[in-house]
Amino acid sequence: MIGVVLSGGRNTRFPYLKGFIEAGGTTLIERNIELLRAAVGEVVISSNEPQHYFRFGVPIIGDTVEPGGPLAGIYSVLRCTGAGAVLAVACDMPFVQPEFLRYITSDDGSSVIVARFEGRPQPLPGIYAASALGMMREVLERGSRSLRELIEKADAVCLDEGEVRKVDPEGKSFININTVEDLVKVME
Repeated sequence: MIGVVLSGGRNTRFPYLKGFIEAGGTTLIERNIELLRAAVGEVVISSNEPQHYFRFGVPIIGDTVEPGGPLAGIYSVLRCTGAGAVLAVACDMPFVQPEFLRYITSDDGSSVIVARFEGRPQPLPGIYAASALGMMREVLERGSRSLRELIEKADAVCLDEGEVRKVDPEGKSFININTVEDLVKVME
């Protein structure tokens, strides 16, 4: 299993690349690279704009399929690396908890493993295995970018919310920043 930081979004609702938001003296993308490195060792970045990420010293893989988005990023990383699975986080997730990453990576090796929080599956952070590549391709060929659609199609393992709350009581691992308002709210 390798880690992947998804950094391929269009970033239309934020004035600069969200992975470069600084918190606690480091950028979000640097924080998430280090978290993944501690959890699984090898880390790559998924981005169609590699020039922004060379300085981090990790491989960068662009989308090999349309229509883009996180599903295409995960699919492309699995195809290009030959990894058996990826542990995926988004570059704009400021509070992923190391305890949660340890918990999710201790599961049995199903094709898709995500957490259930606040009553619904949380696509990221999540584990996506190469055994789900065919289902990913089907979803992508329908023009969908949706990890949620894949989760339904793959009959994903959704980790029990009660167990998830033992390692991340407030669900901080599932917070992401889409807008300046989101950033202000989480930094309060």
